[in-house]
Amino acid sequence: MAAVTFDLWHTLIYLPPEAEETYMARQLAIGEKVLRQAPQDPAGPRRADGQLRSAFERSYAAAVTASVRGRSVTPAEQIARAARASGRVVDPDNYLEGLRSEVRRTPFLRAPGALPLLRGLRADGYRVAVISNTVGEPGAYLRPILTKMGFDRYVEDYVFSDEQPWTKPSPRIFRFALRRLGERPGRSVHLGDGWSDIEGARRAGYRGSILFTGLHAYGARYRDLFLSGSPRLPEATFRTRQLSEAGPLVRRLLPEP
Repeated sequence: MAAVTFDLWHTLIYLPPEAEETYMARQLAIGEKVLRQAPQDPAGPRRADGQLRSAFERSYAAAVTASVRGRSVTPAEQIARAARASGRVVDPDNYLEGLRSEVRRTPFLRAPGALPLLRGLRADGYRVAVISNTVGEPGAYLRPILTKMGFDRYVEDYVFSDEQPWTKPSPRIFRFALRRLGERPGRSVHLGDGWSDIEGARRAGYRGSILFTGLHAYGARYRDLFLSGSPRLPEATFRTRQLSEAGPLVRRLLPEP
């Protein structure tokens, strides 16, 4: 057999830049609201309400920085760290419930050509999994959306970083996904839109990687947080702007599934 693993954001699903900006702003607003409503910790530092948003933004940004280094900081840990820095006593479930509602109401879009690509790969005998860095929201909240979009018919497994100790580009999350499929890195290809995808596949010993650039229109906040601190993009085996071109590229790398 042979395996193809996929990134999720800006590869299989996406938001237009304006909607992505709104979505991320609402995430930060939820964090600020939870901190504002939390009681003061008598033993902790005192922060004015006007400082709470920046405290949560710093915690969120620190989680993004950790993800570049391959370490997972879950949304629950992000709000807990912001609370400690702000001298507040927070129940992380309050933040998670706010995130759940926001994810449910956000109009995520399926990437053009995603389902035909997955359908064709599975029909040819390739194993398929998704490896996603879920810094801003738990992967569990995305699962019902992916099911509704039709991905479950073709994706055998989802590996979300908030459910693991690692993020891409750590090779451990790639190898973990492949073990779940029963596959080897030398018989695998990864497709994604960014540095952590291409670098992670290289570190994990994948046969090759495909950089997908068709959804590189990012929201300003997403670009500042997730892209500005990324190292220089390594050279992918192939590049494409169309998911319809990815199937033949996979078959060039792994001609015998």
